[in-house]
Amino acid sequence: MAFDGVMMTMVRREMSDVLLGSRVSQIYQPARDELVFSFRTQEGTRKVLIRLSDSPRVHLSTCSIENPPVPPMLCMLLRKRLGGARLDDITQPKNERVLCLHFEAVNEIGDREKLRLYIEIMGRYSNAVLTDGEDRVIDTVRRIDFSTSEERVLLPKLPYELPAMQDKLCIEEHEPEEIASAIEERGGDDRAVLNTIQGISPMIARELCYRAGDSDMTAQVTWLKALVEQGRGEPTLVYKADGSPMDFCFMDIRQYEGALTTKRFDSYGELLDTFFSDRDRIARMKAKSSDLNKLLNNTVDRLSRKINLQRADLKKCADREQLRMKGDLLQANLYRIERGASAVTVENFYAEDNAPLTIRLNPTISPAMNAQRFYKEYNKAKTRETMLTQQIERATQELSYIESVQDMLSRCETEAELSAIRAELREQGYIKAQKNTVKRKDKPLPPIEYRSSDGFRILVGRNNKQNDQLTLRTAQKNDLWLHTKGIHGTHVIIVADGREITDTAVLEAAQIAAAHSKGRDSAQVPVDYTRVKHVSKPAGALPGKVIYVNYKTVYVTPKTPQ
Repeated sequence: MAFDGVMMTMVRREMSDVLLGSRVSQIYQPARDELVFSFRTQEGTRKVLIRLSDSPRVHLSTCSIENPPVPPMLCMLLRKRLGGARLDDITQPKNERVLCLHFEAVNEIGDREKLRLYIEIMGRYSNAVLTDGEDRVIDTVRRIDFSTSEERVLLPKLPYELPAMQDKLCIEEHEPEEIASAIEERGGDDRAVLNTIQGISPMIARELCYRAGDSDMTAQVTWLKALVEQGRGEPTLVYKADGSPMDFCFMDIRQYEGALTTKRFDSYGELLDTFFSDRDRIARMKAKSSDLNKLLNNTVDRLSRKINLQRADLKKCADREQLRMKGDLLQANLYRIERGASAVTVENFYAEDNAPLTIRLNPTISPAMNAQRFYKEYNKAKTRETMLTQQIERATQELSYIESVQDMLSRCETEAELSAIRAELREQGYIKAQKNTVKRKDKPLPPIEYRSSDGFRILVGRNNKQNDQLTLRTAQKNDLWLHTKGIHGTHVIIVADGREITDTAVLEAAQIAAAHSKGRDSAQVPVDYTRVKHVSKPAGALPGKVIYVNYKTVYVTPKTPQ
């Protein structure tokens, strides 16, 4: 992630605008490598999140974090030394990823003292260090002794030393021409930019090269220098094609040329809260749904193998008419066949030229029984063909249902939606109900609701059971029903509410239906639509399965309105 030195500069200036002169009201330590400072400002309480592991960062935050019932020793020390302290300044050395919070506090005997909290955001070496007025370490989140490092030791009562600075040029202290010249000497590519400018990430280096093209790096460095000196930037979040957050930055990103989408935020605190909460939510949902994904993948594999084997058997049944024909030929030539013969050649009156046909026989049974044997095998093949056709149809429908559940699962955003899918699979017998457990009846989830630009309500089912409920019970007969054509997706309803549904509402609802389907990453997706009265559910069909008539089709690009 791009929490580089320049991003730290932007965060520092945003924190300074909000927090300078405020006082510490509370300190929490939700985890060993996580601190939350609550400041009392004139506009209200503001929180600062300090995360030192799993994407280290520091920024203003509005997220609520669960705290342990008993605070750790370091948290109690910070409360003792910094409780009620006033934040006088926030500094940062040369665009490095080190932030220093300067406090004026009152000690146990009532004397004022200067304290500093150094926050080092440096990957797995991230740390937070509290020092006194002489910059001697009071305590640190991660103590570093001589056995760990010979160059830099962080232990109580020892002098604090900043991490070793990189041999790069600070964009605030050097002229753009000097920086551009150094980049050119090192090759002029993005690696040269990264190795020259202090405090930028690989993505920013690539962006500067992309904007500069084959020349004019000086202009880009000048622009970046002005952006850093201004200290505001453009808080930007980069999204992947599937809508998941990919990266964040302090400037607009153009290097992806429309392949990825970006979104601008009003503050860096909001940007970082959104990025990490979305990323953590996706990771959490992925972990919680891993067992369901494994179950569904195994079921798909099992059904696919079963269907392939049944189709191979069905192909063998295609020759059953040959069995009946041989039985007829034997029955017509019984008088010519000697008992104990292993084969017989007869005229094939089914062929146009009555060409001779040799039929192999079982010499241990009579000619009549040989004829009956062919009839019996014919009847068995005919019955097997009927049974296989039915079994393949059922297995194909089951496979389609499981694939639809997979699609629903891939779009789950909340644990409630995940629980609903789990309950559906339990009802269908794919998940065994645990014994001696109290059955809890969860509150049904409402459908996802949008509103078209001309005021029509658009309802979207979250899972197969809700699709049935929405289409067959909730919707009125004159409402419009939409579904992707031949692609797994959800049911979408445009509520007519006594009005004539407009083409605009149909187009926007079709875009939503495409976005809530397996074809959401495609450029053009066919979507069928018809009145709800033309939609019905076959008897015994699996959840979400319906048939419909009198429909029209529109091709749209998937799009979900904000």
